[in-house]
Amino acid sequence: MKQVRPKKNLGQHFLVDLDIARRIADTVDEPFTDLPVLEVGPGMGVMTQYLIPKPRLLKVVEIDRESVAYLTQQSSLDPQQIISGDFLRMDLHEVFGGQQFVLTGNYPYDISSQIFFKMLDNRDLIPCCTGMIQREVALRMASQPGNKQYGILSVLIQAWYNVEYLFTVEPDVFNPPPKVQSAVIRMTRNEVTDLGCDEQLFRRIVKATFNQRRKMLRVSLRQIIPSTLHLPPSTLDLTLRPEQLTIAQFVELTNLVARVMGDTV
Repeated sequence: MKQVRPKKNLGQHFLVDLDIARRIADTVDEPFTDLPVLEVGPGMGVMTQYLIPKPRLLKVVEIDRESVAYLTQQSSLDPQQIISGDFLRMDLHEVFGGQQFVLTGNYPYDISSQIFFKMLDNRDLIPCCTGMIQREVALRMASQPGNKQYGILSVLIQAWYNVEYLFTVEPDVFNPPPKVQSAVIRMTRNEVTDLGCDEQLFRRIVKATFNQRRKMLRVSLRQIIPSTLHLPPSTLDLTLRPEQLTIAQFVELTNLVARVMGDTV
């Protein structure tokens, strides 16, 4: 069977460097050595071939039918290990019968953020997520307060996961080569079980403030409450900008806003 043609509409950039593929596959070995693994977007299975020998249950999910046909005929995967479908539309509780699993893959750049938001929504199922994404996105996810790359993904992901930037990958190891560098990351669930605030409001505030990141908090918060003058006294300085706040301070801000919204209901 001929090789799969990379499709621009699916954001496919097939990894061709076997050493890099092996290194990414090996990121699933820590810290969970026995959990099942779900690979997103295996393509022609260059990374999959290094996941298969690992002594753990493996499944792959692929939206491209041509890639599914290739994997079915050319890889050593059992057909039951291959899920033909859209990861973003899947019920992840059905993949391994409700069992926790490690998520990995060479993620399409244009939907990587959506993949990680789905991970957050299923964080009790996914204690660890590894894989390759656009380097710029990886830097944002791992960034700390006070850094210009610190943003929505940084706060929302680090609220629940510890993020490790593992290594950089150059464009020439792909077919076709992307126009940007890539990076491999690992996210591991932290010990937080409750943020200590309304999680939906927390997300709303994080997104609202970073969508106007050059403005002070007291200005950007007007999207949510009519006037920040009604906020109760706090140690939080509302003249700060969102990139200056820690996750704990965003939790404090969420509780301040929640009190005002509760009083106005």
